[in-house]
Amino acid sequence: MIAIVTILFAFPLGFFLRSHLAANVAYAVAYLWAFVFQGVYLTRMWVGGDDSAFPKDPDTMPVGYGLVCCAIFGVGFGLVALGHRVASRRHSKAPAHA
Repeated sequence: MIAIVTILFAFPLGFFLRSHLAANVAYAVAYLWAFVFQGVYLTRMWVGGDDSAFPKDPDTMPVGYGLVCCAIFGVGFGLVALGHRVASRRHSKAPAHA
């Protein structure tokens, strides 16, 4: 879920929003919504007996899950920055209409 949100929204937000800060905040809000939704979904699955996302032992910390989520979050900010850079280069190369 968070990977899909990152792929669908990060680059376009960086490309279409002029403010880099606004693009980062918009991406963070979209990512965090998806993260909460995904967390609730995976927790419900875990309570039902599925231990593919989280360890079976509730005292064990799911470090791998946290690292993957942080990596996806970072990649998203990189895509926002790339979209912003592509848009700024495209606008600077466009001929001025008088």
